[in-house]
Amino acid sequence: MDSGKNTKFKSGFVALIGRPNVGKSTLMNQIIGQKIAITSNKPQTTRNKIQTVYTCDEGQIVFLDTPGIHKAKNKLGEYMVNVAEKTLKEVDLIMWLVEPDTFIGAGEQHIAQQLKGIGVPVILVINKTDTVKQEEILTFIDAYRKIYDFDEIIPASALRGKNVDVVIEQIFKYLPEGPQYYDEDTVTDQPMRQIVAELIREKALHALNEEVPHGIAVTIEKMKKRTKTDIVDIEATIICERESHKGIIIGKKGSMLKKIGTNARYEIEKQLEMKVNLQLWVKVRKDWRDSELLMKNYGYINEK
Repeated sequence: MDSGKNTKFKSGFVALIGRPNVGKSTLMNQIIGQKIAITSNKPQTTRNKIQTVYTCDEGQIVFLDTPGIHKAKNKLGEYMVNVAEKTLKEVDLIMWLVEPDTFIGAGEQHIAQQLKGIGVPVILVINKTDTVKQEEILTFIDAYRKIYDFDEIIPASALRGKNVDVVIEQIFKYLPEGPQYYDEDTVTDQPMRQIVAELIREKALHALNEEVPHGIAVTIEKMKKRTKTDIVDIEATIICERESHKGIIIGKKGSMLKKIGTNARYEIEKQLEMKVNLQLWVKVRKDWRDSELLMKNYGYINEK
């Protein structure tokens, strides 16, 4: 560390919360500077806490990207909400992302209630401000001030990278002095297999529509680098809940599965920085989102 006047290293854990689709994963990817969390305009994209790490001279921020807090409809939904709410009690700071709007619906009111009494600084980030007129932003800030006493309110655009530096600056303002938890080149604690599975799931979410995406999971059956080459062989299975969904995922003469595979392979090769031979299969596991055993198998239940 250089011996400037500000040599105090700050570090801490920051929960990123908000309803589904407000741009949490996009903001995370923008801050970290590479793709860790999958993004999609469909709900329930983020199912687990994704731990990403931002390190600079000033300190280290460990982000926990929680699943969106929402009213649960099945066991998977309950699991996701429990993960999100438990996270709030374990962090140094909470960053709440919302969309620019003066109407504050039941979802936001529910989150505001969850935050009361937690005793942790809360920064509100009004995201997607590139989609509204600048003069409207003050009205959104006023509307949110009425439901919670925020420590900071920052208008931003995660997609355009606008005010992301201000977000980082404000986070450090509230973090305590502390150790460096991870090496500076660490950007996530997720195993590479999980990142690969999530990238495949993202490409499936993008390619498919309607109800199918909610009911899919991805498992990696095999991931092995060929000796003395820069080629990785990956075999993965897309799990769906119905035979009819299987047909949609495979597509006419396998066209949809091929599209998902091609798009996923491109992303995985960028992540691994090597050639990828990807084989995808599709299996039906009826109502897996209501089976604790199957959810555990697909990585959605903590051992605790």
